[in-house]
Amino acid sequence: MTVTEIKVRRLFDEPRLKGIVSVTFDGMFAVHDIKIVKGTDRLFVAMPSRRDDSGMFRDIVHPMTREFRQELEEDILDAYNKEIDRREAETALS
Repeated sequence: MTVTEIKVRRLFDEPRLKGIVSVTFDGMFAVHDIKIVKGTDRLFVAMPSRRDDSGMFRDIVHPMTREFRQELEEDILDAYNKEIDRREAETALS
């Protein structure tokens, strides 16, 4: 499965939530509402989830292997950082 597009939908200036992205795979399957979260030591990616009947949050979709999770997270954080840089450059030019 290949990531063919990552769209940074929203950026936030909140203590933990930093952004929301959508990812398209193989140009045929999209996953929306993937969150970029500031953890204690680093940014990380949180998959879309919902609360189940017992009150626990469960991922709706998620990578099946550690390797794919790392690859996906790197791609998403790279796109996020590029969007931050793009917006900062735009602001500097204004």
